[in-house]
Amino acid sequence: MNTVIRKIGNSEGVILPKELLQSMNLKAGDPVIISEDKGEIVLKKADDEFAEQMAAAREIMDRYKVALQKLAE
Repeated sequence: MNTVIRKIGNSEGVILPKELLQSMNLKAGDPVIISEDKGEIVLKKADDEFAEQMAAAREIMDRYKVALQKLAE
C-alpha cells in the first residue's frame, strides 16, 4: 500500500487506507503507538493499559501545566 505525507492544518500526516485499518481492527479515535525501528516507522494498536496511563499523564500535565512550564525554562 502506498500513501503520501499530507499537510493537515499546521501539521503533516498520513491518511491510512481503509483496508489497513480494517485488517488491524482500528477506527478513528483509537489510540496507537508510533515508533521508529532501524529507519522504519512502526504503528501499533495501543493496549488499554497504555491508554489509561496516557490519560492519567495528560490529567497530571493539565493540572500542573504552569509548574511544568516553569521547570522547562
